[in-house]
Amino acid sequence: FPSVSGNSTLTGVQSNMATLKDQLIHNHLKEEQIPQNKITVVGVGAVGMACAVSILMKDLAGKLALADVMEDKLKGEMLDLQHGSIFFRIPNIVSGRDCNVTANSTLQEGESRLHLVQCKVNIFKFIIPNIVKYSANCKLLIVSNPVDILTYVIWKISGFPINHVIGSGCILDSAQFCYLMGERLGVHLLTCHGWVLGEHGDSSVPEWSGVNVAELWKEVHKQVVESAYEVIKLKGQTSWAIGLSVADLAESTMNNPRRVHPVSTMIKGLYRMKDDVFLSVPCILGQNGISDIVQKVTLTPEEEACLKKSVDTLWGILVF
Repeated sequence: FPSVSGNSTLTGVQSNMATLKDQLIHNHLKEEQIPQNKITVVGVGAVGMACAVSILMKDLAGKLALADVMEDKLKGEMLDLQHGSIFFRIPNIVSGRDCNVTANSTLQEGESRLHLVQCKVNIFKFIIPNIVKYSANCKLLIVSNPVDILTYVIWKISGFPINHVIGSGCILDSAQFCYLMGERLGVHLLTCHGWVLGEHGDSSVPEWSGVNVAELWKEVHKQVVESAYEVIKLKGQTSWAIGLSVADLAESTMNNPRRVHPVSTMIKGLYRMKDDVFLSVPCILGQNGISDIVQKVTLTPEEEACLKKSVDTLWGILVF
């Protein structure tokens, strides 16, 4: 190919490429383009890229879009993934600073605990209306912390139905909970079942009444709460565990297996709660987002009091 030194030369290169394609491939049938499921990741920091790679490894959509305002970082991450796309089943990876790159997404994920709320709210006031403009029927999966508060804020800004706005909530807390139980008992973590409910943060509630074996539970839950801080202390940020857990939520939303996950949603009217607060409770996820909320989780009076304390913590922030 000739060197590119202007628009006329670039046009010539494109023309030569088209001629080469015509020489190698004979088009037999003009096919209609079949709409592809599309997932957009907003934010290409450590968490966003962990989400992106985890989604690619699970083969969840026909197209992956990355969006961020940091143009060089964004382009670099896109190229890095494109160069390795032969190892994925999603060959179509695109990126852009403008929200039109998110157009027609099926699922959109946002990544970025409480002192940062107002700064992030201002960012989302700009981002969310544009996402709604280009993908009015998508589901929004919120990962940015403090996730419960920001899920509420994004629900308000977007105008979306409640079931289309999902906070990643305590899915990672619950995964850590099961891991630590399994490690302590010497059994595979998939045989350990238990939820962490309420706020994704220090006031989260371990639902020990639903676990068969509960040894030294206060120490186990303390480890769950402190685990993210420990990872941040050691490597600077958390990324892979939350990326993998978010991809698990994306899989339920895209493939509709109707699995139960502890995610953040509106709980007014449930568990004796009267405020407009988003908290993690067991929910059934599917192609329409949150289709059902599990109401029959039996909580002890102590656990119920802890959940109410979690609500009060978040409500105090929402009305500031």
